[in-house]
Amino acid sequence: MVLKPLSATTYLIRNAGKTIPLTGVIMLAVLLICGIVSLMNSIPYSIKTIYAYSREALAVTPRGDAAQTPILMAEVEENSPVPLDRLMIVRAAGNQVKSIVGKWPFTVLGLKPDDMKYWLRRQSVSTIDGRLPAPGKPEALISEPIARNLNLKIGSLLLQPKDNESYSPYPVKVVGIAKTGMWLMVTSYDYIKANHFPDIDVFLAFAKTPVEQDKLDRWAEKRFKGERAQVFAYHQIEKQSDEMFSILYQILNVVIATLVLVITLMMGMLINIYQSQRLVEFGLLQALGYTKRQLVGRVLKETVSVVVFGWSFGVGIAFLLLRVVKAILMDPRAFALNTLDPTAFLYTVPIPVAIISVATLTVISRFRRFDPVSVVERRLL
Repeated sequence: MVLKPLSATTYLIRNAGKTIPLTGVIMLAVLLICGIVSLMNSIPYSIKTIYAYSREALAVTPRGDAAQTPILMAEVEENSPVPLDRLMIVRAAGNQVKSIVGKWPFTVLGLKPDDMKYWLRRQSVSTIDGRLPAPGKPEALISEPIARNLNLKIGSLLLQPKDNESYSPYPVKVVGIAKTGMWLMVTSYDYIKANHFPDIDVFLAFAKTPVEQDKLDRWAEKRFKGERAQVFAYHQIEKQSDEMFSILYQILNVVIATLVLVITLMMGMLINIYQSQRLVEFGLLQALGYTKRQLVGRVLKETVSVVVFGWSFGVGIAFLLLRVVKAILMDPRAFALNTLDPTAFLYTVPIPVAIISVATLTVISRFRRFDPVSVVERRLL
């Protein structure tokens, strides 16, 4: 392939020693910002992933009043805005799971045999290693993410008397591991009822489709507001996770803005030095017939090429690095990390925009005062 000797691409290729450092600075800035934002976003993303099982059901508890449970169930059954697929009575015990920011509470659901099978179908369980917990026995079924997160296997203890965080009066052994991406802990309803207090039933309400489930959840939140009932729904988790980290993201915005400003100023100085070293070249080109507009266009093409390439390469390297972090650090403990987080990549866009803007102003300002005759005369002397 024959290269045009005066094209912007030709100059960049032939002067790689000068253009690669500029590209490297942009690449590292993109890598840093993308990595920071992705890791920060992994916290609310983890919350939504861990509690994603709640997307399938509306949970209602009578706030300690056992007599209210059948009344609340009747209200949902009679006045639900969508057709119900199932209502089920459940019990629950407490446990904890691990995240990159510490331990979070999790629920061990106590289900009756038929309800347990229905629950697992709703949670996209394909197969089970082992078996289902027997009615009334201190046994549990967990999902694969839970097994990785807590380092459990069949025969391990999920609940036990000596553990304050996952207490049960009898050791509860894992007898099955469900093949699903959902985080699940399931045991026998009869075992929870006989051994865990308070002696209060709660219930789950299931709609037929995800859209109808969300409509049911939001209706129940409004219907039982101010009454002796507490509603747990997935849209609440999304809202709370976003609100919880709002201040943190404001701080992150300040950090990213400062980083972009520093990188932009540094790149502006480098570009200015870079152009100063080429004054003789620009003088000779204008003496050969190039107009100032052509020279400005040529330099801007070079700058845009360097910036776009550096940004693109930085995004690619950031993605690969996040994949490595996910495989080595996150996946073994089932920590959540989205390697294609669109927010993280959008945060890097101000870098090329700011650098190109500063470079454009610098180039135009320099060529406005540029005198090719004096440059050539100094070169000849």
